Amino acid sequence: MNGKVALVTGAGSGMGEAAAIMFAQAGASVVVADVNEEAAKAVAQKINAKGQAAIAVRCDVTDAEQVRSMVDKAVEIYGRIDAAFNNAGIQSPATDIADLEEDEYDRIMDINLKGVWLCMKYELQQMKKQGSGAIVNNSSIGGLIGLPGRAAYHAAKHGVLGMTKSAAAEYAAKGILINAVCPGTIETPMVQKMIDSGDLPLDEAIKLMPIGRLGHAEEVAAAVLWLCSPAASFIVGQSIAVDGGFTIV
Repeated sequence: MNGKVALVTGAGSGMGEAAAIMFAQAGASVVVADVNEEAAKAVAQKINAKGQAAIAVRCDVTDAEQVRSMVDKAVEIYGRIDAAFNNAGIQSPATDIADLEEDEYDRIMDINLKGVWLCMKYELQQMKKQGSGAIVNNSSIGGLIGLPGRAAYHAAKHGVLGMTKSAAAEYAAKGILINAVCPGTIETPMVQKMIDSGDLPLDEAIKLMPIGRLGHAEEVAAAVLWLCSPAASFIVGQSIAVDGGFTIV
């Protein structure tokens, strides 16, 4: 990734942070974006402390003007965007679909689906000018299967995969490759909160994975880096499960 520029949303923690750090280690200049500006700054400082290039940008991915500004800032500072990991997302407590509040449904869809669309919209405008680029959208195993209590989350994550496939078909011939990753249960602050609250029983989660453990954020980041590298130059519109075997059993 030497000489390349990578943009990562939700980069203040978890998989986004791991991806931002890994892009920087691979030689890219990184735009660390997160709705939590202090968290974004902390990750950018970690990268800078190792002599690598990064800037922090506050961005609420549900706000079109903030997303546009994020992309403009990346281009203003670094001149281009070669790779983007649209990672920002939320989980919600397990709720039967009949009991799900409309406001919570809208919040999940706005961040997890509309946010991905807005990021792709403005990233692609820049990548079209360049004639090149790679985008990876963060879906979930929730984009591949259904589980009780997670209807809105799974609907959004299924939507991410549909959008990824359609966009990939539109832009592959223009030199822009678009794919998705579908993480399983990964050790992140978001998952830890679910475990701590009792929303996700840890023992049950581990039993569902043939590998017998939770995933690490760096393992998802490694897949993202690969999809944005020349090694994945013939991979188009795919949904790569990084799930310890969850979806094969």
